[in-house]
Amino acid sequence: MDGQEDPARDDWGFFGRAIFEDPSARALSRVGVVDIGSNSVRLVVFDGAARSPAYFFNEKIMCALGAGLSDTGHLNPEGRVRALSAIRRFQALADGMGLAPLTAVATAAVREASDGRDFCDEVERETGLRIYVIDGREEARLSAQGVLLGWPTARGLVCDIGGSSMELAQVGDGDVGQRITSQLGPLKLKDVKGGKKGLKAYIDAELDALHDAIPFDGSRLFLVGGSWRAIARLDMLRRGYPLTVLHEYRMTPKSVMQTVKWIAENDLDELRGRTGTSSARMSLVPEASLVLKQLVRRFKPRDIAVSSYGIREGMLYEQMPSRLRRRDPLIEACRFAEAKDARLPGCGKALFNFILPLYKSAKPERLRLIKAACLLHDVTWRAHPDYRAEVCFDNATRANLGGLRHRERVFLGLALLHRYKNNRSDTRFEPLFALLSDKEIADAEVLGKAMRFGAMLSIGDPDEMAEMRYFPKKQKLDLILRRRAQALFGEVAQARLESLAQALGAEADVRVKRVKD
Repeated sequence: MDGQEDPARDDWGFFGRAIFEDPSARALSRVGVVDIGSNSVRLVVFDGAARSPAYFFNEKIMCALGAGLSDTGHLNPEGRVRALSAIRRFQALADGMGLAPLTAVATAAVREASDGRDFCDEVERETGLRIYVIDGREEARLSAQGVLLGWPTARGLVCDIGGSSMELAQVGDGDVGQRITSQLGPLKLKDVKGGKKGLKAYIDAELDALHDAIPFDGSRLFLVGGSWRAIARLDMLRRGYPLTVLHEYRMTPKSVMQTVKWIAENDLDELRGRTGTSSARMSLVPEASLVLKQLVRRFKPRDIAVSSYGIREGMLYEQMPSRLRRRDPLIEACRFAEAKDARLPGCGKALFNFILPLYKSAKPERLRLIKAACLLHDVTWRAHPDYRAEVCFDNATRANLGGLRHRERVFLGLALLHRYKNNRSDTRFEPLFALLSDKEIADAEVLGKAMRFGAMLSIGDPDEMAEMRYFPKKQKLDLILRRRAQALFGEVAQARLESLAQALGAEADVRVKRVKD
């Protein structure tokens, strides 16, 4: 906080009121950004919950503008033609969407090429779009801001690899610290002379300089960029990892070393087919793998996290007011989903209050997931009843949600599955349950069954109809019904209460509140 109390916090404690309808947030709706990189040119149009990026439109063209730059000093001629054609299309799309003027940035290839300025002028003449050519330190800052958009509490070192450069930036306490750029992009490395020995010597020298220039405490390394994501996808394939969501995927230093070796021992075309990676991207993986191997050896991070958010999300973050930056991206996205898709928006908060007595000693990180589950408990009601449980699970584990680790995704999905279904066996999701401990699986079942029962007691506010009291040491679950709620406590509700009590390992006791409501 910036020294003043935020009145928005009064409604939902430290989560605050939803902010997506606030004018400062709505101003960020339908924000279009163009990222002109050394390897790809992309248009992203953000929309929705503001604090948690929703992708209204996302298109990428692999142009390889930086191919051969080290030898010629010029942008790749074929890539330049392709990039101009892509930007013409992007501007036409933006006009058709009625967007505010696009924000366009160009990175290493355009800033280093002798004809980079000429290319920008040509784009402006053809499309009216003005390109901002940013230096390496600014590129590092924007990429690090993208990481902060997804992880407000991120702490460690952000490493963004593009086609012609690689940037490092410190993040911590919601801020970007020191940052530096290097010539370690895989397109650039393809032009290094001296074969494998010369390439390794060049990479080592660049990494030595980076290590000396930017302090790192050995905590977390955040990887940003398409080449890193391609390697992470290959790591998933090698490990047989069950959840193929790249954002927040974690690797250990040991796993990185094993995967780099495995890539070198296998046919790239075969790996490309098995992962759905484009040929242009896969062609950069060998050089990027060597950089990652030496990067991990030199900086010795404790663990490695993959971020799907980078420079484009950093450009969105740049436009956010500080009070919006402070919000939890997961909760904001879930509240937006409830407001848009639930039968009765606002019921999630009432359900949360009703089941809260079960979680008197829960830590904030668990309460956060409970709140998210309550907000999402009814957003898939339009799905066929036979498939609601599956749709809930898919929604939680596959949706574009920031600030959510993989095991938290599965926990959330499993809780929502149990919101609609008692039994979790014989589903296609069983391999994913291996990401959770037995206790986490049991806790997710309790949460799901608590929501399943609570939804029976009122269309809008179960807390108005009944009160739960839980005594874990006595293994006792009390339900106090208000008199007007007796009719709601029918056979199905009673069976769901018993199922919840059984999941808790408790005995259920029901009584009617006799005093006047």
